[in-house]
Amino acid sequence: MITLPRLPRAGTRGGRPATVACWLAVAPVAAWALVRLTGLERGPLVLALAFTPYVAAVAPVVAVAALALRRRAPAVVAALAAVALVVAVAPRAIPGDRPAADGPTLRLLTANLRLGSADPAALVGLVRDRRVDVLTVQELTPALAAELDRQGLATLLPHRSLSPEVGSTGSGVYARHPLRDAGHRRNQGFFFTQAYATVTVPGAPPLRVESAHPAAPYAPDVVPDWWTDQRAQPPATPDGGLSVLAGDFNATLDHAALRRLIATGYTDAADAAGAGFGGTWGPYDGDPIPPVAIDHVLVDRRIAVHAAGTHPVPGSDHRALLAELRLPAR
Repeated sequence: MITLPRLPRAGTRGGRPATVACWLAVAPVAAWALVRLTGLERGPLVLALAFTPYVAAVAPVVAVAALALRRRAPAVVAALAAVALVVAVAPRAIPGDRPAADGPTLRLLTANLRLGSADPAALVGLVRDRRVDVLTVQELTPALAAELDRQGLATLLPHRSLSPEVGSTGSGVYARHPLRDAGHRRNQGFFFTQAYATVTVPGAPPLRVESAHPAAPYAPDVVPDWWTDQRAQPPATPDGGLSVLAGDFNATLDHAALRRLIATGYTDAADAAGAGFGGTWGPYDGDPIPPVAIDHVLVDRRIAVHAAGTHPVPGSDHRALLAELRLPAR
């Protein structure tokens, strides 16, 4: 009696090895979508979530591959994960509705100066060329603050609230218009300072601006510091004065902590302008890290966002983020 070899089940290709390969490819995508949707960001997942847009781009490919191999269950799971991830990230490329703000225009630039190593002439040139009205900076050192003024920043933005410190903890707010209620506070995670002040823009209500810089979740053991600083960020005041938080948040729109802060009454300027995929960090110092958007300008929802975009700053591993805003009239 002749025994014939067992053939793959009809309607499939490649037999059991292909099925196993499909699930190995689908499982991480599905898990990623679950974490992103539920906000279960813990430990190393906090750092990983910053790269969600890249996973969203790969997820449909995984679903199509599973479908091509006629693995129905993996294909369905991958398709659901792909839809969830694409729905979460795609709106960042679509300009949103603007509130009916009819006051003056304000151009706000934020820049992480990388331990004071950013090129001062380049930063001042960017402020001059882009007619910046308010500049928020992180990792401002005393030496760089002095050099910025020597390069002409004192003339362009004469009003300031500064907390320069050696290392990475300094910050500052510079403005074309007068400031009041200036000061700074210190985060409890990495002890970064956050300078703040209220800008008196002619024709608009007072605008509180703060240079944001929570801790970075670069390793699992510092994630608790990241959480501490994220929770300490000042919420929006939709029933009170106008406020803007601008700086290096060390978080993307895929982090639930940042989304919860925005939900208090802020709008992410880059997201509102359809420029939410503009990477602000990496790989500018040679590290093979895909760019991610961790710098943000969060504005009160009563403020209209007309444009946003990133600009390179030599000497820094961050790109500066510029937002053109329209304030409500006084």
